[in-house]
Amino acid sequence: MAPHRASSATLAGAYPFLTAPALDRGVLVGTDALTGGPFCFDPWDLYAAGELTNPNLLLAGVIGQGKSALAKSLAVRSIAAGRRVYVPGDPKGEWAAVARAVGGVVLALGPGSAVRLNPLDAGDGDPAAVHGRRARLLVALAETTLGRPLRPAEHGALDAAVTVAARRPAPTVPDVIDALAAPDPDAARADGSTAVERTAEGREVAHGLRRLVRGDLAGLFDGPSTGHLDPAAPMVALDLSRLGSNEDALALAMTCTSAWLEAALAAPGAGPRWVIYDEAWRLMRSQALVQRMQAQWKLSRAYGIANLLILHRLSDLDAVGHAGTEARAIAAGLLADCSTRVIYRQETDQLAATAAALGLTGTERDLLPALGRGTGLWKLPRRSHVVHHHLHPDEAALFDTDAAMRAYPTGKVPS
Repeated sequence: MAPHRASSATLAGAYPFLTAPALDRGVLVGTDALTGGPFCFDPWDLYAAGELTNPNLLLAGVIGQGKSALAKSLAVRSIAAGRRVYVPGDPKGEWAAVARAVGGVVLALGPGSAVRLNPLDAGDGDPAAVHGRRARLLVALAETTLGRPLRPAEHGALDAAVTVAARRPAPTVPDVIDALAAPDPDAARADGSTAVERTAEGREVAHGLRRLVRGDLAGLFDGPSTGHLDPAAPMVALDLSRLGSNEDALALAMTCTSAWLEAALAAPGAGPRWVIYDEAWRLMRSQALVQRMQAQWKLSRAYGIANLLILHRLSDLDAVGHAGTEARAIAAGLLADCSTRVIYRQETDQLAATAAALGLTGTERDLLPALGRGTGLWKLPRRSHVVHHHLHPDEAALFDTDAAMRAYPTGKVPS
């Protein structure tokens, strides 16, 4: 074959690892596998420098390759750099120990817990913004429990009920249900309806919301908050592990907790914050929750937050819906709004879909099955790196998620 000569700028398009400059802005992650130099990352610094178009990050990789350790070390090290961390839903309870270790707050929700959160807590903001947050939350909850989109008349009935409930100093979900069952006649008349008609229009919505009052989530989101978010806490983790494998309950709880955090995220002057969605494949089953996440992604720059979405593989998006559906398009939009993609080892049958979804080159795609534990491909706009993630021994002990697998030597499992 005849030799070919080209500039490094040209060759970078075919083999991007040849010319990627060092990334030394932010917290230390590990070492660049190709140069041996340190690799650092901070989405806010890189966004300010024009390296990123948004601060959001996608982390994907098969089980057991170190995704969780990377996410936790990035969170803890970012705290040392002055960032804060929110984990709006921890399905397995793995972030609780991390939050306590850094002096953060853990709120455990589920059967047997004394913690209750009022998802309608107003937070700061003008009345119109507060009303909008409450209405969007209740629409998401109702659509999740009913398993369908609300009809226009139902939207109207729910909006009117939120207005009536807001006459109380601290409205709760039961207040909204009561307002749906007994609408304000004057408000209905002003909307060209009657109280009887409005009651009929909101009946199914009220039944859907009652799951939070009398169903499996009773006692968690149906009264004034007993747990409060400390904006000065370095980390806040909402432990949902007590909900077990109930996917519907998890989706409803995540919708409530994300809304509860939304007021804090929108607070001005709170500084840069990570919002981490671990085990996101479970969250993807709820279209209403994915839609709320999409809105948060779009507002990340305005809020000063960086969302971290953790998946096993890109086919996890199938849980949202089939290709071509609105739900699948929304989920794909979350990926598009992640300027940074960190991909750990992928199985060979996932390579084509992963490369297509994330815009990988052929070289990057072929690299994925060969990545070792703790090594990932970091793909940023205009640059790519292969990075060995390094853990301090204290971090390794704190972040360990495999202890149960090593608890008993072969042949010594207790009876």
